[in-house]
Order: sequence, then C-alpha cells, then structure tokens
Amino acid sequence: MLTTYYHPGYAAPIGQHIMPIRKFSLVADGLRDAPGIKLTRPEPVTESDLQRVHTAEYIAAIKTGEPRDLAQSQKFPWSPELFPSVCLTNGGCLAAARQALRDGASAALVSGFHHACADHGEGFCTFNGLVIAIDALVASGEIRSAAVLDMDLHYGNGTAQLAESRPYLFNLSLYGNDFWDNFCYRDVSERHHADGANHVSFSLPAGCDRKALFAIMDQALPQLAERKPDVILYQAGADPYFEDPYSPLALDHDDLRSRDRRVFEFAKAHRIPIAWVLAGGYTSDVSKVVRVHLNTFEAWREVYGC
Repeated sequence: MLTTYYHPGYAAPIGQHIMPIRKFSLVADGLRDAPGIKLTRPEPVTESDLQRVHTAEYIAAIKTGEPRDLAQSQKFPWSPELFPSVCLTNGGCLAAARQALRDGASAALVSGFHHACADHGEGFCTFNGLVIAIDALVASGEIRSAAVLDMDLHYGNGTAQLAESRPYLFNLSLYGNDFWDNFCYRDVSERHHADGANHVSFSLPAGCDRKALFAIMDQALPQLAERKPDVILYQAGADPYFEDPYSPLALDHDDLRSRDRRVFEFAKAHRIPIAWVLAGGYTSDVSKVVRVHLNTFEAWREVYGC
C-alpha cells in the first residue's frame, strides 16, 4: 500500500494563473479507486519547521501580506488563504518523507517548491518543502542525511542555495531550463548552473529524447548511491513534457513514465526509501499534466509490485 498525502486545502485562490493549481485535486480524483493507493490528509508544518529554513521576515510577509512585494515574490497573488495552504503542502511533503522511512516509498500531491530561497520566494514556490522536510527529520534524529533528486524541467535554484549550508543534504538536478532571479533560461547552452560541493547538476539539451535522457541518468544516479542518503525526495516534474510551453525537450508521456520507473528501480535496488512530489506542468490541456503525474504512480506500481 502506498500512502499518498493529499488535502483539499492545498489549493489557495490564485485566480487565472499559468500554474494549474487544480491539478492536485484532479490527480487525487484519479487515484481514489486506484489499487494499492491510500489517500491520507497530512498535518500542516509548524512555524518552528518553517523557521529552520526561512527568515522570520519572509514568514511574516506570507502570513500578513506585507510588505506586498515580498509576500508575492513567488509570483502568486497574496491572500489570507496563502499561508495555511502552503503550511499544508509543506506538511504533505514532510509526511511523505517520514512515511517513506517506514514503508520504503510514499508520495504527496504537492510541489516541492524548489525555487523558494531562505528570504524570498521565486517561480511559484513559497516555502521550500523539500528542505523543510529534510531539516525537520534531521532535527528529530530520524535521519542523518538526505538527497533531493530534482527532475523538474527548471533548475531548483532555491534548493541548491539552501544546500550550501547543509552538508547533510545532497541536491542532484537534471534540468532543461536554468532558473535564477525569478527568470527562466530556456536554452541550457546559453546559461548553465555552477555546481557546488553538495549540489550537482546535469543539463538536458534542447531536443533531448528518451535515449539521451537515460544516458544522462546513467551518469547522474550513481552519485546518489555514493552519498548513501537515508531518504531520497524525488521532484517528479511534469514540465519536461514536449507540449509544455516551457519545454525544449522531446519527451512524451511514455518517456516520462519510463523516467519515473528508472528512478524507482534505482531506489529499490539500492534500498533507499523514496518519497516524491508532483512538480511543474503548464500544458494548456491540464489533463495531459494530470496524466504525467498519474503515470508516476503507475511506474511505482510496476516496480514495487503493488
């Protein structure tokens, strides 16, 4: 049984927006009768959990809406519902990571919010749920180390910056768009991220197909095994899909399902617990984004035999 964390309170009112926030409820609807899947409501993270990662000034801005530029630095319109919604989504990420330690695998129908930095948000990301979950588990003594495997289309600049001061966190990113200062660089030949001691990246060139992706994954994934993390948090992005308006890649639904299957095969072979979140995806037909995410669950079922 795969415990999957979902709460209808994940969705804050953001109006007409390129980020299809209703996709999480659509994915939940698609999983309700799926064999081997248990939908469970998480508890929100506490302010203490947030304070390990984010500054007091930034947390206060998200709670109160002031200063407004800071409260909307992630490019969402601020509302009083924003703070409780992001506490719930981050709670889902933390609950999934904790559940994976018990069961070997778990999921949360949330984004990892990998662009969020310590003192501001970026790229539709408010609080960095990936790092918040890892810091909470380290603080409680449940883990000593963790890895983020980020396969969203966009480079997770917030997670990389936060990793710099966290030697117990290894961030491995395979990306097709670099992302800095709230700006997306579509062509990785134009701008490429500089790696650090505990954040390593592999860029996916324009036109990247399944063969090229798998060759890069074969280079990248062994670095996770070398680090021997207690848990992997997997950012399973839908935006590498070839119809996504941001994507220069040549990956279809079956390619992304095969990507996910390869990730789960790796985690299972190395006996590393894995929790995943559903990141990205801006195709105008939201059903195609939902299909990418539902295929991630199918890939898990194929590998783990549930």
